[in-house]
Amino acid sequence: MAKKVTIQGYEGSFHQEAARQFHGKEVEVIPCATFRDVIKIGSNKKESNGAVMAIENSIAGSILPNYNLLKKSNLKIAGEVYLQIKQNLLVNPGVQLQDIREVHSHTMALQQCYDFLDKYKWKLVETEDTALSARHIHQHKSKHIAAIASKLAAELYKLDVIAPSIQTMKNNYTRFLILEREETVVPVKAADKASVNFVTDHSKGSLARVLTKIADGGINLSKLQSFPIPGSDFKYSFHVDMEFETINQFQQVMQLITPLTVEIKVYGIYKSGKLK
Repeated sequence: MAKKVTIQGYEGSFHQEAARQFHGKEVEVIPCATFRDVIKIGSNKKESNGAVMAIENSIAGSILPNYNLLKKSNLKIAGEVYLQIKQNLLVNPGVQLQDIREVHSHTMALQQCYDFLDKYKWKLVETEDTALSARHIHQHKSKHIAAIASKLAAELYKLDVIAPSIQTMKNNYTRFLILEREETVVPVKAADKASVNFVTDHSKGSLARVLTKIADGGINLSKLQSFPIPGSDFKYSFHVDMEFETINQFQQVMQLITPLTVEIKVYGIYKSGKLK
């Protein structure tokens, strides 16, 4: 039976591409308007098998609110996907460049393609979602409107890719987390990465002591992100992504750093994703 997972956005979005890359083309997606709904419905065993959620982008950086949503949920990280974001100019079949008068897409997608768009005198229209823009021009059979979206959106809505990969920065990746409910997660074979959140006692040098133990254990710290603790006087929790060679190596380091923290939570132990 194909898995059913929540995604932010509409069918044809980059979230769906990430879901397919990890789970296969048969995966069923549940489109959600907000990341909060992604987590809420993804946590409900009656509605889904989990979620796929963007967590950071190589250009824009971390999506900080999503870390907080993850921390408050019962979901665990079972994997990750690094997806290269390729923006494409989509039109209904038969439409030519000279026919286009408007281009519709999410504001971020438009911004990512300004170098290409500046060559033309098209009206740029901001929408709430790239894939939704593609769906709209398909539904309305628009002959003078194009959309910027993924190739998957072109496939789903039977649109032509009139100009592929029009984004200005070609080296643009988004990292997506593959999330499952805590009771359904199974140990990942050859796991080599873990995401952990911890709080120190905030004494002088407390963070440095934790980081030193991680380094001494031969673990690569691929991410360190601080978060203010609500209601505290400028105290912080810390999210770290650790890369290791064996699970024993990770477990030994956890035994060393746990006594140095007042709170610690493992979000997931999984196989690191690869840039493609």
